[in-house]
Amino acid sequence: MNTDGIRLYAGTAGHSAWFSNDLGESWTHPNSHSGMYTEARVWCMSSHPSDADVLWAGSDMGLFRWLESTARWEPMPSPMQDVWAIAQDPENPSLMIAGTRPGGLYRSTDAGLTWTVANVPGVRTFSEINKGPTRVTQILFDPVDRGVIWAGIEIGGIYRSTDGGLNWALREDGLVSADVHGIAVLRDETGAKHLLATTNKGLHRSTDDGAHWVHEPIDSPWQYVRGVTVAADGRTVFLTNGNGPPGATGRLLRSRDAGRHWDELALPGPLNSTVWCVATHPADPDLLFTCTNLGQVFRSTDGGSSWSRLPREFGEIRTLHWRPAAGAAQQAKHATWSYT
Repeated sequence: MNTDGIRLYAGTAGHSAWFSNDLGESWTHPNSHSGMYTEARVWCMSSHPSDADVLWAGSDMGLFRWLESTARWEPMPSPMQDVWAIAQDPENPSLMIAGTRPGGLYRSTDAGLTWTVANVPGVRTFSEINKGPTRVTQILFDPVDRGVIWAGIEIGGIYRSTDGGLNWALREDGLVSADVHGIAVLRDETGAKHLLATTNKGLHRSTDDGAHWVHEPIDSPWQYVRGVTVAADGRTVFLTNGNGPPGATGRLLRSRDAGRHWDELALPGPLNSTVWCVATHPADPDLLFTCTNLGQVFRSTDGGSSWSRLPREFGEIRTLHWRPAAGAAQQAKHATWSYT
């Protein structure tokens, strides 16, 4: 793939968003005149192949929209204050689901111009475990079943919607912890659908669309798992692991058989905290980025088999996101999702 036009983004907890146009070798930090406070906490990002001009970011100051044409952030009016997760329907970019702290889900059908509160019965907004607000950590449009959407809530369990995000139902039977960090949907070699969910106490799997979950301990010194990301082939999956948030060290794991077996991928040099997330894109399945919670960033150009450490370290990273130039994004659009 031609790397011209690739944009890499890092969302930080306290230094807003950073941009790179050279695969992470150097970074720019838009200042406050660009529309976002430079000390904002950016928890999540989203973009859609149909519009290379727009990047979405959820922050502790609400929802923002970046326009490449103007090189500015626009604060978007909404009922949401602290936005921790956002996702767009792969087939309809105007349909967006966002999650907040305290735990809540919101729906937009006009590309983020207006938002309505979704019906989420029993959602926990306060945790007696950590005596603090819950937060939505991931929203995922199901790549197998059209119309299904998943949401993970840290410390609030897993919710599923079957009507495009209007109504949600709790699906937590079998979870050893409701401290949910990430969700992935994939198929195995037989075509069977599997769901994987990460928590502070380990990895979980469901083969019945979330009706029941089974705890699957991983071969690691620690069971704390954070991000779970499926590659473009629909079966390879990456898992981030460490000894807590933020932790003092971590591991990046890869499975080629739908998460049944995991191999550690060597990240160069000592790690300063838990490995946090993996950024991938179907426009180039070999190009991957990963980071530690406390700001180390790594790049792979061979699907994760080898990694290089990038020169800049950030204070704390909460999300990584990359997207290709407009033409490559359009070519990848229909290869990204396979609904049945």
